[in-house]
Amino acid sequence: MATAHKNLSHFDPDQLPAGKGLSIALVVAQWNHEITAALYEGAKATLLSAGVQAADITTYRVPGSFELIYGSKHAQSKNPDAVIAIGSVIQGATKHFDFVCQAVSQGIKDLNVQSNIPVIFCVLTDNTLEQAQDRSGGKHGNKGVEAAEAALQMADLSKH
Repeated sequence: MATAHKNLSHFDPDQLPAGKGLSIALVVAQWNHEITAALYEGAKATLLSAGVQAADITTYRVPGSFELIYGSKHAQSKNPDAVIAIGSVIQGATKHFDFVCQAVSQGIKDLNVQSNIPVIFCVLTDNTLEQAQDRSGGKHGNKGVEAAEAALQMADLSKH
């Protein structure tokens, strides 16, 4: 596993583009709320520490990860500098996991191709709840932090 024994959420804030003046939309799936809430908190705290003003962070809540596609498209229509799609899909006993993961991945990719507003993929696709916990503030860090870093970098890229 690529993140085995690694916490990838450690970053040098001095290496990130300044967040001052940026507007960021966070689209958060409510399914697996324990996980998505932790990812959301990590992303929001990182954006704030980078200088994004609280008033410039807009949160949209959607029922589940599948709905992140529409939620992110809606968020793009409000012209933020970047959108972060936050979700968690945990493997169950049926193929539903495969269909949701594939659809969300393709949908977010399509939004990035169709718009000049970047959508950052912060959707955990784990086999177990423990893996999701490890990646949402546990031993592997918080992927919400990493998504916020990516949003700052992509917002900066889109301005040049």
